[in-house]
Amino acid sequence: MLTVHPVAAFKDNYIWVIHDRNAAIVIDPGAALPVIEYLRSKQLQLIAILITHHHHDHTGGVTGLLQFSGVPVYGPHSKNISAITHSVLENDEVAFPELSLTLTVIEVPGHTLDHIAYYAHQPFDMLFCGDTLFACGCGRIFEGTAEQMYRSLQELSQLPDDTLIYCAHEYTLSNIKFARVVDPENDTLEAFEITTQNQRDQNIPTVPTKLGNEKSMNPFLRCENREIIASVQSHCGCLQPDPLSIFTALRNWKNNF
Repeated sequence: MLTVHPVAAFKDNYIWVIHDRNAAIVIDPGAALPVIEYLRSKQLQLIAILITHHHHDHTGGVTGLLQFSGVPVYGPHSKNISAITHSVLENDEVAFPELSLTLTVIEVPGHTLDHIAYYAHQPFDMLFCGDTLFACGCGRIFEGTAEQMYRSLQELSQLPDDTLIYCAHEYTLSNIKFARVVDPENDTLEAFEITTQNQRDQNIPTVPTKLGNEKSMNPFLRCENREIIASVQSHCGCLQPDPLSIFTALRNWKNNF
């Protein structure tokens, strides 16, 4: 039975550990110690590290983990991550027969230029997308362009609706607050906020989230929706209603929210 476990780090990071009873892979280890503690508690053998992008809160624990166990490190072709031993590109497959798991690489520039995501269809649909797609939100654009981020999100939105979105931060409540300002008549958002608040009151992670749910709540995936367009135009003034213009204005709005 495959388990996907969130290891909390820093203020709001999640480091994802995928494992069965024996072997484990780790995705975006910003810190080593909490991962090592979890591996030891479950008596797991680390077999690989996967990286989505070069930011330190996703890579800072790689060196410590390699000292704990020398394993391959998969990640984007990036001069910013010296520890990578296996650079991967769009549509590359990374197979872990120990876990009966194969992950397909999706290039998703925007948050950073080197950002990638990992998708698996079996044993269930799962996406590890770093800081690209969040529950009810998306990542800030630090290195790429709004068009790159928009196209990346559009590509991810084509995955099956049952896909579980394993993003790397606990931003859900703050994202919902913004989404409800943008889309105040969305009853699904209102109900989700109540559920999410209850989870956080109990210190329960609010992710993963399902892609199908995101399509009904996440304003960054709904830039063709009439209510979203009207809300953004009202906030920003006269604006072309094409999805990219709406997305660009929406991201800028969120930046200053």
